[in-house]
Amino acid sequence: MADLHERYVVDLRDIDETRIAVVGGKAAHLGGLSRIEGIRVPDGFCVTTDAFRRAMADVPSLDDRIDRLSRLDPEDQEGLRTLSAEVRRIIEEAPVPDALATAVTRALARFGGQEAYAVRSSATAEDLPTASFAGQQDTYLNVAGATAILRHISRCWASLFTERAVTYRRRNGIDHRVVHMAVVVQRMVLPRAAGVLFTADPVTGDREVATVDAGFGLGEALVSGLVNPDVYKVRRGEVVDRKIAAKQRAVQALPGGGTRDVAVDARRQEEPALTDAQVVEVVRLGRRIEAHFGRPQDIEWCLADDGFHIVQSRPITTLFPVPEADDEENHVYVSVGHQQMMTDPMKPLGLSMWQLTAMVPMRAAGGRLFVDVTRRLASPASRPALLDAVGRADPLTRDALETVLDREDFVPSLPDEGPAGPPAGGAPAPVATDPAVVTELIERSRASLAALERGIRGLTGPALFDFLLEAFEEHRRVLGDPLNMRAIMAGMDATWWLNDKLLEWLGEKNAADTLTLSAPGNVTSEMGLALLDVADAVRPHPEVVAYLEGVEDDDFLDGLAKLPGGSEARDAIEAYLDRYGMRCVGEIDITRPRWREHPTALVPVILDNVRNFGPGAAERRFEQGRQEALRKEEDVLARLRALPDGERKADETKRMIDRVRTFIGYREYPKYDIVCRSFVYKRALLTEAERLVRAGVLAEKEDSFYLTFQELHDVVRSGQVDERVIQERKDAFRSYQALTPPRVLTSDGEALSGSYRRDDVPDGALVGLPVSVGTVEGRARVVLDMADADLEPDDILVTAFTDPSWSPLFVAIKGLVTEVGGVMTHGAVIAREYGLPAVVGVEQATRLIRDGQRIRVHGTDGYVEILS
Repeated sequence: MADLHERYVVDLRDIDETRIAVVGGKAAHLGGLSRIEGIRVPDGFCVTTDAFRRAMADVPSLDDRIDRLSRLDPEDQEGLRTLSAEVRRIIEEAPVPDALATAVTRALARFGGQEAYAVRSSATAEDLPTASFAGQQDTYLNVAGATAILRHISRCWASLFTERAVTYRRRNGIDHRVVHMAVVVQRMVLPRAAGVLFTADPVTGDREVATVDAGFGLGEALVSGLVNPDVYKVRRGEVVDRKIAAKQRAVQALPGGGTRDVAVDARRQEEPALTDAQVVEVVRLGRRIEAHFGRPQDIEWCLADDGFHIVQSRPITTLFPVPEADDEENHVYVSVGHQQMMTDPMKPLGLSMWQLTAMVPMRAAGGRLFVDVTRRLASPASRPALLDAVGRADPLTRDALETVLDREDFVPSLPDEGPAGPPAGGAPAPVATDPAVVTELIERSRASLAALERGIRGLTGPALFDFLLEAFEEHRRVLGDPLNMRAIMAGMDATWWLNDKLLEWLGEKNAADTLTLSAPGNVTSEMGLALLDVADAVRPHPEVVAYLEGVEDDDFLDGLAKLPGGSEARDAIEAYLDRYGMRCVGEIDITRPRWREHPTALVPVILDNVRNFGPGAAERRFEQGRQEALRKEEDVLARLRALPDGERKADETKRMIDRVRTFIGYREYPKYDIVCRSFVYKRALLTEAERLVRAGVLAEKEDSFYLTFQELHDVVRSGQVDERVIQERKDAFRSYQALTPPRVLTSDGEALSGSYRRDDVPDGALVGLPVSVGTVEGRARVVLDMADADLEPDDILVTAFTDPSWSPLFVAIKGLVTEVGGVMTHGAVIAREYGLPAVVGVEQATRLIRDGQRIRVHGTDGYVEILS
């Protein structure tokens, strides 16, 4: 019986964080807490997961119900509600096995059988670094007597299947069958005050600021939202802010068991629940706990006559991680994803490949990449240029950086190095307005890419990785080619010149948007138009259309040739994939499936084009844009000539129009070159991963995505891999998907997204950045995955971000709204190419705008109105 007692009941003092599988997350953390010097945890014990499994084994109907719950359609909320309630009822009504009841009764006798206890759920998937499960299972306070405690243990087991817990597990990809429930039984603390401590500010993410919420009586009043708490903020051992609430209610323990909420005496309601000294003391304890667990904590505390007791600590899983630094200095990081139009997390191989081929050093955090701009911000010589460049691309990022600068103590100003002079040898000569320059750059790129494809052919093992490291050097050389940079800047500078001068001379906003319509040589806009040509090859053949409407597998191209007209359709799709098959949504992450690997992603867009357009639409659309740009040019030049000194202004403007139309299309080519190269790298690495699978080293080739490039190289050399690392990376990646990356992040963990600070928009309008002129009304289609798009010509696309892969959708819409973007990012460039009014950088657009609502997009002035 002694062995059974140890299997079913464990003293909290005998538990630590290594025993989550036995005691669940909450108990493991409590055991760890009890071992920290100076931290007081109420005495108690844990009813183990073995006890849970033993009790559930006596309920034969349970497995069938859980299987049915796992098979439910994710959208069947009513079915989930009904079935989870049935599972809970079965568990609560099942008798507690005699051996377990005996073990619990003996433990109570040892701790004091007549005392009151808290009975608290502790699931194996709870209080984890990647998913806190806060509030998903139940806690019962002030439970007295063995019979009542055993009944509440059953209730805790049943709470594993509350509707909210089942939904939470589904969203986090956790199987119901692998989660087990332990139960903590602890002596009740009857506090004067209780509350919650966050060792990092849960709103801003600042790790230097602790937040304390406090109220009278039991903490249940705060957790349940019964009262507004007093809120204190503490920085470096000092209370820097306090808000004392009117605490009208409190939860107290009843003498016979249970709790009730009571009215607080009116004379005490606005008294602070804690003194400043007590606030500083509980934060000091919290810092000790944080140091023990190695990450910011969400801590529940009680203040009794004998001091503070800690009753729970869990990691704060909503904070965005901070990049690792090599020193203790302050750092300011700018998000790469907001510049590259891909704010989703990247897998480790994708992160490391981008770092190895990038032109500037980048640091990873939360599955995203950041650039450290601290030194450029600190230097009076480089700061204005940095803020100007960032502000032109994204005003929100500039505002966030200026917010950091306003705190004069965070980024110390370096000594002024004097005015920045021209580089040695003088400023680079401006590139001539000559289409041959673009032709030469594209030929250089193609030749380099062809050499890469020849050189990598047949390489394997360490030789492949050695070759790739050399290829990355060539990759950066092509990107950093001075002529390449001058051509890109020529188009951008001409755009800004036209917008600035034509606003000054003619009062016209963003005139370059129209002047760049259908600019030649834009590989991204050509990609969207080319899919209209694919639709032309499909449209005449009803059997092909019907076949594509039923496509589910990526081998569908093989079946096309058997249909009337199928060979023509297949050839058109294959030709498209030959040219653009290396692209995909989120293409900066090499691990994302490319269109060539996942061609079904294109099928919905092809079918939309078949339905919404007639033959020859691509050519007509391009010509319409070209003619509109010509008409705009004639109009602008005529109006300028009518001004004082008009001939000079018109001549300068004509030169800039020619310049922008020569170079603005090339703006998209370097990204195309990067993606082409990345696909060559990926195919070679996947071939290597397949070899590792055949050798039994990797379970599946996609496991290679969870290793960095160097780690994969090491696995190839050694023929060994630590499978735990791959699983940890998979769990971490899943948790990163729930995080929203900030535009700017400090080494203190403060996440800043900036604000527009505008007062020239109507009340209730959503503010953004104007990137393509015009005003348009239409139906909002909120699309988070390109494969789910179902668009009609009257629609306005609303999405989080668009990279070049979204361009095929642009031909079928009349306006664009995104949460991320800047004037010169890909979505903005293509919106202007196609003449779509567009507003980007609209914070939370996909949440604030509902699918199907009528909206009005003000692409000239940068805001969106919700009409219905």
